[in-house]
Amino acid sequence: MSAIKYEKNADNIVILTLDSSGQSANTMNAEFRDSLNEVSEKLKAETDLKGIIFRSAKKTFFAGGDLDELIQVQPEHATEFFKMIEELKGDLRSIETLGVPVVAALNGTALGGGWEIALGCHYRIAINDPKTKFGLPEVTLGLLPGGGGIVRMVRFLGLQNAFPFLMEGKQFGVDKAKSLGLVHDTAENEQELLDKAIAWVKANPKSQQPFDVKGYKIPGGDPKTPAVAQVLAIAPAMLRDKTKGCYPAPEAIMAAAVEGAQVDVDTALRIESRYFTQLTIGQISKNMIGTFWHGLNAIKSGASRPADVAKWQATKVGVLGAGMMGAGIAYSTAIKGIPVVLKDVSVENAEKGKAYSQKLLDKRVSQGRMTAEKRDQVLALITATANAADLQGCDLIIEAVFENQELKAKVTQEAEQYLAEGGIFASNTSTLPITGLATASKDAQKFIGLHFFSPVDKMQLVEIIKGKQTSAETLAKAYDFVQQIAKTPIVVNDSRGFFTSRVFGTFVQEGMRLLAEGVHPAKIEMAALKAGMPVGPLAIQDEVSLTLSEHVASETRKALQAESKYLPKTPVDEVVHTMIHELNRKGKAAGAGFYEYPENGKKHLWDGLSRWTKENDVSEQEMIDRFLFVQALDTLRCYEEGVLESVVDANVGSIFGIGFAPWTGGAIQFLNQNGVEKSLQRAEQLTAKYGERFTPPQLLRDQAQKSDIIR
Repeated sequence: MSAIKYEKNADNIVILTLDSSGQSANTMNAEFRDSLNEVSEKLKAETDLKGIIFRSAKKTFFAGGDLDELIQVQPEHATEFFKMIEELKGDLRSIETLGVPVVAALNGTALGGGWEIALGCHYRIAINDPKTKFGLPEVTLGLLPGGGGIVRMVRFLGLQNAFPFLMEGKQFGVDKAKSLGLVHDTAENEQELLDKAIAWVKANPKSQQPFDVKGYKIPGGDPKTPAVAQVLAIAPAMLRDKTKGCYPAPEAIMAAAVEGAQVDVDTALRIESRYFTQLTIGQISKNMIGTFWHGLNAIKSGASRPADVAKWQATKVGVLGAGMMGAGIAYSTAIKGIPVVLKDVSVENAEKGKAYSQKLLDKRVSQGRMTAEKRDQVLALITATANAADLQGCDLIIEAVFENQELKAKVTQEAEQYLAEGGIFASNTSTLPITGLATASKDAQKFIGLHFFSPVDKMQLVEIIKGKQTSAETLAKAYDFVQQIAKTPIVVNDSRGFFTSRVFGTFVQEGMRLLAEGVHPAKIEMAALKAGMPVGPLAIQDEVSLTLSEHVASETRKALQAESKYLPKTPVDEVVHTMIHELNRKGKAAGAGFYEYPENGKKHLWDGLSRWTKENDVSEQEMIDRFLFVQALDTLRCYEEGVLESVVDANVGSIFGIGFAPWTGGAIQFLNQNGVEKSLQRAEQLTAKYGERFTPPQLLRDQAQKSDIIR
């Protein structure tokens, strides 16, 4: 019983201390399951048992399921896996129904399986710590709470109140748990936690779950209750509208919750196990676990960071340019407690940039997420200025001015002299090669790209771009800074458009190609959403602005001409030119693009796009394939060319940087999950029909011959 320490005190209360061996956190691994089974049998054999207390020897209570184990479960293991889950739940249920009081002494965070153990207890006491989180986030990994979480949350909260915690994976703190009645009491330290648990056991010698008491009714009513039935009549349609059918987990959760609410607890638990097995053996959960758990953890642990460079922290950061990007970078830096100098050509412009932080912080205060005092402290960290000398002593300066090489060179040379010794200089460019920008620097080894995404306060990814001369030390410092401000870094090598901007462009252009081919614009946008993209390509193009796209295309052509290369005009160029120069529709900022933007109404597609619409035979699935393959194949080219150095950075970067369909696990995982041979065949079909942009990279051909995944 190495995962659970069994100790019976003088009052005949058994204290079960969860302590998985060789791990910093407790998980529902094989060791835990074996230990729980032994504990369950031992408890049944006790003759004078007065109560049971679950507690933890770790810093947190319990982390949840063993994802390393879950990702390995294949369809052929379904029966065996189902039985294993049923046995685990049977042991928890056995403890829950022994007729003695069962208490969860929660010393810290309990998520997933950990929260399910807590829900299986009759009484829950938590240490009053604002960092503690509870909840069932399985849906974010393509799974559902399979340890009884759906069954018990529905019975405690009712269907409607439980849905956000189950289908959205919402986490909550101690105060929220108390207000929901899910945590009954709090303690200030571990000793008080244990003392209160023992006292409650003694005061409640006969105890059972409320839902095991005869006549218990689910709060708000079961699915047959008229008010609940009315909601459930439209809930599946609303859910499908949200998921577009790409995510089976929320649908399985809703089904398990509704079906389980109509039967007894034990039958409901079995229904939950069946849906859990179905999701676990499916490909989508494997895609999402691989990227959102293993991939992100690899990045957090510094997978793409030079290992032999000491950890570093920025102590003062300069930001050049107080526009939308610069203001966002300043905010994201200051809110992590780092002093920022926000410089623009005038103090008025700089103050406008600082006002952006004021607005975001005021919103936090109004929502009760921050005190006014804390807001003022953060604002005090931002110095708005027009004087370059105020940058003196910055150990990191980030330029975020307009995408123009001459302007960027000018501000680099003006500001670089004020860098502290050992400091580094970064450009927030989204397309201009870093090696070219670094020629303006006095030391190209200390020059790097930090490509933030808009809006910076919401977007988690930062693309770090190494120039040809960027040193390993500069890369390590940039990586550390990105993590210091709680964002996710991926590392790429220098090229025009780098990775994210280059691949993002293929998605938007494919949408405009479809428009030029005569497909109705509403069909284009819907196909993109059904592919799993967060927004349609025409809507995104409006956000970016057609004039910016035209400018980037023009600059790219000039650069290629300088290299004696020719970039032919495409139907996309014709669409963009017509929209800007003939129809005066330049995008959202100009008030008119592919969409109309009425002052007091919802945006909608512009009727004038009908000029391109004609008969065509492109099916919705064909459009979905085009959207996903055009991005996935170009991502693979980036990997093959050495722009990307790892599959992890490719998958994480594609989802968090360009919104590539999260259900796939990322652009390269999309090719892997299809099977590389099938992906190759489909790419060849698309090439034959639509042209060279779908040409399979040699790497895909090589892996298909080996019948191996792309690693």
